[in-house]
Amino acid sequence: MTAADVRTPEQGGVPLTTEPRAPREAAGHADPGAPAFAPDTDPLEVIAWALETSPDLLMPSAFNLNGVVLLDLAARAGYRGEVVFVDTGYHFPETLATRDRLAARYPQMTFVTLNAGASPEDGQTPPDLYAADPDACCAVRKVAPLQTYLRDKAPSALLNARSRDQASTRADIPFVETGGPRVKVNPLAHWTRERLEAYAAERGLPVNPLYFDGFLSVGCWTCTRAVRPGEDARAGRWAGKGKTECGLWAGENKL
Repeated sequence: MTAADVRTPEQGGVPLTTEPRAPREAAGHADPGAPAFAPDTDPLEVIAWALETSPDLLMPSAFNLNGVVLLDLAARAGYRGEVVFVDTGYHFPETLATRDRLAARYPQMTFVTLNAGASPEDGQTPPDLYAADPDACCAVRKVAPLQTYLRDKAPSALLNARSRDQASTRADIPFVETGGPRVKVNPLAHWTRERLEAYAAERGLPVNPLYFDGFLSVGCWTCTRAVRPGEDARAGRWAGKGKTECGLWAGENKL
């Protein structure tokens, strides 16, 4: 990707909005034991701290723009652990190709695909469950496989790519978050979409090509559409379902 690929709102890109799409649940709490990172703290500093304090750190990823940027920053900070992706059986081919390109680019990390080779006909869920009950579909195809894996691995902390401006449901996340069974480290908490795009362009990162077609957050093809002007970055996920999270980061079974 080059700088020419990055489109600002003035160039026809899609602006973000702070308008909520669904009720916000209570935000995770900042870890009082973590350093008092300032909003402009370099994510590399946050990742370095996480590596020092949690050598068993593990990174789940869906390889969206945020995740691609975090992978590159983590590599620069010395991360050599696992990058865990859940194959729901409904991913776009572009997402799987992006995963493979990233695995080739960062051989120092171990890329793990859970449910590898899943498909809509694999019998895990009824074929129409994603439309009838998307929460149940996510619970079976995405949340459960990762929760099972994490119970076995038992990492003390997760390195993840969420940022505050992705959606109103994420507007308060801190750099280091407690709540749930393990600490969540959010090095990109204060990075805007424009800053992420600029970093990806400068570093020539292999961003999912769907991003440039307006899919600012890419999930399963059954439940993802391109965002429209005035919508937030995750508005294309489960549009019209009153749902903004798959259940990994919010709800009673959150990581």
